[in-house]
Amino acid sequence: MADDRSRAGVSYLTDEILNYVSSLHAPHDEALERAFSTPEREGLPSIHVAPSEGRLIHLLLRLVGASKVVEVGTLAGYSAIWMARALPPGGRLWSVEVSGRHARAARANLEAAGLSDRVTVLQGEALSVLPKLESHGPFDAVFLDADKGNYAAYGAWAAAHIRPGGLLIADNAFFFGRLMEAGGEAESVRRLHEESRQRFDTVCIGTGDGLLVGVRR
Repeated sequence: MADDRSRAGVSYLTDEILNYVSSLHAPHDEALERAFSTPEREGLPSIHVAPSEGRLIHLLLRLVGASKVVEVGTLAGYSAIWMARALPPGGRLWSVEVSGRHARAARANLEAAGLSDRVTVLQGEALSVLPKLESHGPFDAVFLDADKGNYAAYGAWAAAHIRPGGLLIADNAFFFGRLMEAGGEAESVRRLHEESRQRFDTVCIGTGDGLLVGVRR
């Protein structure tokens, strides 16, 4: 059920509630905490997904039986740990990161988590790296959490290389509250919303900054 306030877009989420439900449903072990705290510890941007979003993505991958996944935007490997732990034996995650510094931090965190055997971190511009992965496809899921100016292009690549029934997941679907701005990066994010509907059954979940989820037709 929903009351008039929640239907109007009012959120009942508070820091106290968020901390409580995250501690129950998305708790950190040592490996997750290490990756989560890396940005603050090493002076990297603190822009990874929230614990509840990492857990949600983990569960979505398990629901579709994902074994081959591509991530665009690694940062320090926090979301990669959540996703890699959803994969079955022999599963594989390819994570693409433009920053060499971020890629090195992610590799260290994935090694500490014991996941180096199932995650490959590829450093470079995603639009140059993604075509090199196509021989491994089709993929069960693609997760986007990188530069928003290329979101539409990443979405088009994903649509061409995700199997029927596979998932497209994109963070920052509200673009930090700037989704309806004219032109620029906001236009690219809107195009992802609009064009994904042509080949996916989609929903945009009202997380802190929106999570677009689509099932490939």
